[in-house]
Amino acid sequence: MHADLPDRDEPETGLRAPGAFDPWQAFNAGCEVFSASHADAAGISRRAAWRLRELLEAACGAPLHAARLRAAAGPSIGDPSRSRLAAARAATVPLSSIEPIGRGEAMARFDDACTDRRITLDGVRAFLADPTRLGEAWLGRYAVWTSSGTTGTPAVWVHDARALAVYDALESLRLCGLDAPGAGFGAIEQWARAPWTGARRFAMVGATGGHFAGNASVERLRRLWPWAASATRTFSILEPLPDLCARLDAFAPTVVATYPTAAEVLAAERAAGRLSIRPHEVWLGGEQVTDAARHAIAEAFGCRVRQGYGASEHLAIGWECAHGALHLNADWAILEPVDREMRPVPPGTPSHTVLLTNLANHVQPVIRYDLGDSVTMGTARCDCGSGLPTLRVEGRRDDVLQFDGDAGPVRLLPLALATVMEDEADAYDFQLVRRDARTLALRLPGGLQGAARRGACRRVLRRYLDANGLRGVGIVDDPLEPVRDARSGKLRRVLRS
Repeated sequence: MHADLPDRDEPETGLRAPGAFDPWQAFNAGCEVFSASHADAAGISRRAAWRLRELLEAACGAPLHAARLRAAAGPSIGDPSRSRLAAARAATVPLSSIEPIGRGEAMARFDDACTDRRITLDGVRAFLADPTRLGEAWLGRYAVWTSSGTTGTPAVWVHDARALAVYDALESLRLCGLDAPGAGFGAIEQWARAPWTGARRFAMVGATGGHFAGNASVERLRRLWPWAASATRTFSILEPLPDLCARLDAFAPTVVATYPTAAEVLAAERAAGRLSIRPHEVWLGGEQVTDAARHAIAEAFGCRVRQGYGASEHLAIGWECAHGALHLNADWAILEPVDREMRPVPPGTPSHTVLLTNLANHVQPVIRYDLGDSVTMGTARCDCGSGLPTLRVEGRRDDVLQFDGDAGPVRLLPLALATVMEDEADAYDFQLVRRDARTLALRLPGGLQGAARRGACRRVLRRYLDANGLRGVGIVDDPLEPVRDARSGKLRRVLRS
């Protein structure tokens, strides 16, 4: 149950190390995703059941999950971490009998939560501390990235080659629509022509300062396919808006992937004539997408807007079909919408939170993990004909803040403010509230009331505001503590008063 690992990282060669990739896994995942895309609900359910059993048996190699499975199956099965027979028995327990797990416990017992026993949190953190290794395969085979801190301290996730192959296949075949009849041939022709025409250019606009899932995934692909690296770029949301627009115009992307709030701001710049790009598609993820925002983005850019649903725990949970419905990749992910007492809620009912089981990743198993999103499962089959169920997600939705700047109004992206606070002040539990066009209020919890921590937050905010032409905007301390969402437990960290 344990994979072989080199004793240490690969030696430095002077060349950029490749991202984690296994050709056979990529081929196999592509075939499986394509096949399931044309299966009915029963066929998809069978695939998920097979993969769940494989996942549970593999998870017995991690002490944390072996204990969870033994608690669910009963002590009579034996120790699933030591006996293959016991592991096979544990793999047959109903998923609903396994106790849910949250981020706190998963991170507190990180070393025991990995099936490869040579993976340690200290080793992963040493890798993450080096920004030059972004997108590189850790220990020659794993992708590693961190999540956001909307539910507290950010988590660290390790993904094996099989999981990465599945994510790649799900994103390319379903989100990009290449599994539709005839679509693949058009894409092959477009990619074949790209080196001469420069026809396809992909831009990701997001947080680029660390090993975040989106940023690391793009860099991983750039490392794997250097011949296409010039057609794939990341753009930092920390840049002042005029600079970001100028860089995007110079690159002229045909596909833009970003957060809805960032897309709204870029759409406003496009409508005002300060941004000229004309992408063929805009991909949105990471935040809740309102109908008004979708319409504004589509109208400004004159292109199709598509939504994806993913997380650091599973990069490709859902995708949007041509009919505008968000579908769950139910052959590779199990979502259990539950109420406050962790009891299942029926389709059509918004959940308090949702439990995620990742059927692709066997190195750091995600089994009934409390994701924190409110999810509503659909009650009818989509008109697109897919056998995959539909869902609606109420995820993170922070506000864009507008202030009076030195040369006129300045809009600040919530993700940019959050990234500054996380990366430069090491603060995760906070709220920034716009009181008026000249005042930004800072809320910190009781444990962060120390002068040093509050001072650090004020200093990084001051630098960021000044860099964006907001020297006249004051930062004040708010006596209120951050208020978490009553339903999801997540924290809206940037909001208008």
